[in-house]
Amino acid sequence: MGTAESKQYLLLRDKPILVHTLEVFEAMAEIADVCLVVGEDDVSRCEAMVATYGLHKVKTVLAGGSERQHSVRIGMAALHSDVNWIMVHDGVRPFVTHEAVRACMRKATLTEAAVMAVPVKDTIKQVNEAGVITKTPERRSLWAIQTPQAFRRSLLWEALERAVQDDFLGTDDAMAVERLGVSVSVAQGDYTNIKITTPEDLPYAEFLLAVRDRERGTEQ
Repeated sequence: MGTAESKQYLLLRDKPILVHTLEVFEAMAEIADVCLVVGEDDVSRCEAMVATYGLHKVKTVLAGGSERQHSVRIGMAALHSDVNWIMVHDGVRPFVTHEAVRACMRKATLTEAAVMAVPVKDTIKQVNEAGVITKTPERRSLWAIQTPQAFRRSLLWEALERAVQDDFLGTDDAMAVERLGVSVSVAQGDYTNIKITTPEDLPYAEFLLAVRDRERGTEQ
């Protein structure tokens, strides 16, 4: 993002991006508990955010690990033992809709593992180290993966434990599950479920927030 502040704490209108994201799940009856995993130096301020914004479903705020999948393991271990289904979501995806989350949940309960995704719109090229195109994959088979990603808890735990044993690091949670030979299904999401990552994402995020407010009749 190129800012001194971590992207999840940047203000989107009047609230940190992370708070906008958490409020999506706070409002869903299907969500029982939320475990928020953050940087070690951010635990106390995130606990303060949770209290300030009344995020009652956030039961614990924990310091994460050096890699994404390490943080997911820490969060999973903190969940109550009777939680059988979990979702992992990026804190900088505040525009995921309730309908999309539910679609991912339904798919996971049928298949044990599901990810949110959208078909890619652009032609994708595989390029080597010299900057030369080596392959053009068939676009119809390509999907851009988003979050949330939903799993039976025992399955994801086994996958992450195996990843630790094998010293494997994946770019998302589904990769660890795929290594077990388990099929991961896709639930179609929305193109507006953006991951706010670079400076040009912020104006688009403001636009999406304004659109959402107009749809809800709460335009500011």
